Amino acid sequence: MQFQRLRLVGFKSFVDAQEFHIEPGLTGIVGPNGCGKSNVLESLRWVMGANSAKAMRGQG
Repeated sequence: MQFQRLRLVGFKSFVDAQEFHIEPGLTGIVGPNGCGKSNVLESLRWVMGANSAKAMRGQG
């Protein structure tokens, strides 16, 4: 499976529509604290079937 595009609307900190294009190869998500980097990764986990809070956030 390979993601090509991610469109978020109303997911956690992404209230307004935001679209990310994911190119082949290595993709990095960078930005300042609190800008939603973890929410982007959690949205990918959510669409792959993770639905519990424990699965969405690391333990510890």
